[in-house]
Amino acid sequence: MPHSSSNSSPRVAVIGGGPAGLMAAETLAQAGLAVDLYDAMPSVGRKFLLAGVGGMNITHSEAKPAFISRYGQRQDEIARLLEAFDADALRQWIHDLGIETFVGTSGRVFPSDMKAAPLLRAWLKRLRELGVQIHTRHRWLGWNEQGQLRIQNSEGELTVQPDATLLALGGGSWARLGSDGAWLPWLQDKGVQVAPLQASNCGFDVAAWSDFLRDKFAGAPLKNVSLRLGHSEPRIGEFVLTRTGIEGSLVYALSAGIRETINAQGSATVYLDLLPQTPLTKLEKALSKPRGSHSMAKHLHRQAGIDGVKAALLRELSSAETFTQPALLAAAIKALPITLQQPRPMDEAISTAGGVTFAALDERLMLRQLPGTFCAGEMLNWEAPTGGYLLTACFASGKNAANGLINWLRTQTN
Repeated sequence: MPHSSSNSSPRVAVIGGGPAGLMAAETLAQAGLAVDLYDAMPSVGRKFLLAGVGGMNITHSEAKPAFISRYGQRQDEIARLLEAFDADALRQWIHDLGIETFVGTSGRVFPSDMKAAPLLRAWLKRLRELGVQIHTRHRWLGWNEQGQLRIQNSEGELTVQPDATLLALGGGSWARLGSDGAWLPWLQDKGVQVAPLQASNCGFDVAAWSDFLRDKFAGAPLKNVSLRLGHSEPRIGEFVLTRTGIEGSLVYALSAGIRETINAQGSATVYLDLLPQTPLTKLEKALSKPRGSHSMAKHLHRQAGIDGVKAALLRELSSAETFTQPALLAAAIKALPITLQQPRPMDEAISTAGGVTFAALDERLMLRQLPGTFCAGEMLNWEAPTGGYLLTACFASGKNAANGLINWLRTQTN
């Protein structure tokens, strides 16, 4: 594909068919550019579809300051991206596709039918009508010595020379769906500053559960509990006991802090409150009641409502002495320490941290080392908890990078 001639629209390449790449392709095509989108998988949006299994959480309805705070250390950078395309704009964009949305009791926003597939079908229909050319089973392999894009397909390798390129290649989780992080060394070889990829929104391993806990309670949910890391504010929710440790939404919300603590100290201890709605003094008073001939298990059930996996985990992580003194037992129930050794493998994670640093990009999301090459989506060095924040920032970055590309092309023709 040669450079466009002076009397035709510039031709641009988008590499990656996830939310960021598809949003970029739409924005570029609406600006009148000829767009070729390349994706290594047999179809686009595969991770998007899998994320929609069980309910497509597209964004969140909370107030903007709280929303932006969810991006942690990168909230300033993400806030700038959201200025052009925030949660409200995303909802309106979905409505324009003919898909209604609603706000759930947790504040999360869903398509009216809770499904990702109808939204993706409507979106791809719009892209086809805009003239976007989608090339599936086309894997990007970096650049050749002439600076052309190397693309591998079923017939072999071809080279592409677009007027500009937008990379939206995802992070390093769920490699089977296309996000394998293979692009990192290619960008590093070009002098692009890249932070190592790490698991985010992931589970964590303990040193070892007992055979009893692992065999009887792996997969059991702990509901209506709270977790905190260090002196942080506890978060209420639920998580799941696994054969190797813990995972689930409550763990994911703390995953960035847990991971960084492990990186710095070798392990991290979170504190589990099995009864977050019950004050410590009230719990201690209840547990101080005589249990008579009742077993400790029965006493815990009658006085605190603790049984099943909660009781088993309390036994697992407490000394025998704890159960002889109501004050110690109440304290353990309210702050049960769980020491975590390592995150689960990156490919099991919902998302990843790390990637192209914002310092490597200008305000248009163009690589400083590679003029005419832009980056968007999860391949950038940011992270967020589940709840719609990941998708919103992916959409916003795709929109911003595309607008940056459009503006850059204008400067090349003036």
